[in-house]
Formats: sequence, C-alpha cells, structure tokens
Amino acid sequence: MTTQTNSSSSSGSCCGSCGSGATVDIEGAGVTTTYKVSGMTCGHCESSVSQEVSALDGVTAVKAVAKTGEVTVTSAAPLDEAAVRAAVDEAGYELVGRV
Repeated sequence: MTTQTNSSSSSGSCCGSCGSGATVDIEGAGVTTTYKVSGMTCGHCESSVSQEVSALDGVTAVKAVAKTGEVTVTSAAPLDEAAVRAAVDEAGYELVGRV
C-alpha cells in the first residue's frame, strides 16, 4: 500500500500547483534516518524525491519537506547511503548528507 499526502504551501513553488510535505508511507517501522537534500522547492519536488527513495529495497516510509530540505526515511534496516544518493539524483536533486 502506498499513500501520498500533500499539504498546501505558498512559498517557492516551481510549478505553482503543488503542496508541501509529501509523504509516501509503505506500512511498517524500523530504522529512521534524516537526510539533507538540496534543490527541493515545492510539493512536486517532495513527491519526486519521495517516490524515488520509496522504491529502494527495505524502505517503509519517506517524508520529504522542501521548506527544510529534509527527507526522513524509515527502512527495515540501515540503507546504503550510495543507494539513497542515487535515488535522490534520479529525482533530479542532490543529497547533501545525513542530518
């Protein structure tokens, strides 16, 4: 089960019709890691990053927040940072590192 949620935001939108705080929740709990990602400006950005990261093996939830540049990932086990970086790159953004 995949759920995406967007809440409205009026600042810095790249396309003007996006929300903020995109979340992809794929049931379960585990290890939670927060990453800093540069380049996200709106809900569309959040959604793109969330979708790419949520496709990684073991990921159970992703919450991307453009306003803070943070992406919080919950996974069954610790993720390989290179895999997270590749997913963020695929979405068109840059993984700065862990928070």
